[in-house]
Amino acid sequence: MIAVLAALSAAIAIGAGAFGAHGAANPQAAEWLRTGGIYQMVHAVAALVLASTVRGPACVLLIGAAIFAFTLYIMAFGGPRWLGAVTPIGGTLMIAGWLWTAWIFWRA
Repeated sequence: MIAVLAALSAAIAIGAGAFGAHGAANPQAAEWLRTGGIYQMVHAVAALVLASTVRGPACVLLIGAAIFAFTLYIMAFGGPRWLGAVTPIGGTLMIAGWLWTAWIFWRA
């Protein structure tokens, strides 16, 4: 199931990045879509790679990337700017997922 969610996350990231490059209403919206797409894609691929060996960190990476990216996407489409205060929660979860992964591999 993690692999399915990671693949869907990657597909969404491509769509967001493409819309940011070709259809965004303003430069700030384009940048939010680009940033969200990059982070979401990197973490989707990482979760896909990790899904068969370290499932917990893979889930945390996907959840963190979703929170991070989707708050940016919502703001890019005119959502409330206060969501920018939520975005770092996603970043913190991504960092936690990487630290958890490092700890697991270090212990092995």
